[in-house]
Amino acid sequence: MTAALNEARLAGAQRTAVCLMGPTAAGKTGVAVALCKRFPFEIVSVDSALVYRGMDIGTAKPDAETLRRAPHRLINIRAPEEPYSAGDFVRDARAAIDEIITAGRIPLLVGGTMLYFRALTAGLANLPDAKPALRAEIDAEASRVGWPAMHAQLRQIDPQAAARIEPGDKQRVQRALEVYRATGRTLTDWQAAEPDHGDVDDTRYIKLALNTASREILHERIATRLNLMINNGFVDEVKVLRERPGLTAEHASMRAVGYRQFWAHLAGECTLEEASYRALVATRQLAKRQITWLRSESSLQSFEALEVDVIDSISGFLIRFFN
Repeated sequence: MTAALNEARLAGAQRTAVCLMGPTAAGKTGVAVALCKRFPFEIVSVDSALVYRGMDIGTAKPDAETLRRAPHRLINIRAPEEPYSAGDFVRDARAAIDEIITAGRIPLLVGGTMLYFRALTAGLANLPDAKPALRAEIDAEASRVGWPAMHAQLRQIDPQAAARIEPGDKQRVQRALEVYRATGRTLTDWQAAEPDHGDVDDTRYIKLALNTASREILHERIATRLNLMINNGFVDEVKVLRERPGLTAEHASMRAVGYRQFWAHLAGECTLEEASYRALVATRQLAKRQITWLRSESSLQSFEALEVDVIDSISGFLIRFFN
C-alpha cells in the first residue's frame, strides 16, 4: 500500500498534506499511529496544549513508546510560561510540512485545535494589535465587577463571540472586549473579514474528521479518560507546575481544560471533587465547540470513530483519493 501511495503521490506534482481532526477523546492519536503503519506519513501535532513541556498527563500526550514508533512534530517545543499563538503554529507547521515533503513523505496533521487548522488552511484573521493600556483598564474593571459581569457585557456587544467563549476564560473575554473598545468593531466582525494568507501556500489539504454520532458515548469516553488521568497523577502534575517560578493561572498553558480546574483546587478555591466535575464539564464543552467547528469546515470527509474498521475506511478513502 505504501509503495502504491508513493507512486500516486509522485505522479501528481501538487504538494499534499492530510488533516485528521476531531473532538477530544475521539481516538485521533490511535488512528494516526495506525495510519503511519500503512502510509508514508509523518505526524504534525495540531494541539495548543501539547506544545508545552511538563504537561503530559492532562493533555493525553502520547507516551515515549508511541512517540518512538510514530514521532510527532510540534510537541514539547515551549515552556509553559511561554506564549504560543495561531501565527506561531502556522509558521512552525509550514516549516514541518516543507521538511516532510522534501524528505519524500506526507505530512499528517493531527489534533483538535480547530483554530490552528483554520489558520493553516484558510489564513489568519487580520486582528488589531494588543493595547496594553486598554487591557489594563479592562482588568481593573473586572477586578471591581467580576469576569462574569464582563462576559455579560461581551454578550451585549458580540453575542456570537460570547457564545464561543466561556465566562471563566478571562483572557479571551478580555481580548474580545479589547478589540471592540479599540476599534468599534466586534471580534466576530474582524474574524469574518478577509483573512491574511501571508506567503502563498500551495499545499493541498485533504481534510478528514474522526467523529461519533453518539454524544452519550463521547461523554463516557471523556469521563473515562479524565478518571484515568486523575489516577495517573494529573493533580500532582499540576502541583509541580504551580511550583515553577513565574508560572501563574493566567498563562495560556494553565488555562487549558483540566489544568485550570485543578490549579483552582490546589489554590484552595474548590474541593478535588468539585474541580474534577468542573474539568469534566469543561471537557464536554470543548468537545461540543470542536464538533461545531467541524460542521462549518468545508470539503471535510467524516468517519465514525467507533466503527470497528475505521482504519480500513480511512485507508480506502486515501487510496482512492491519491489514485
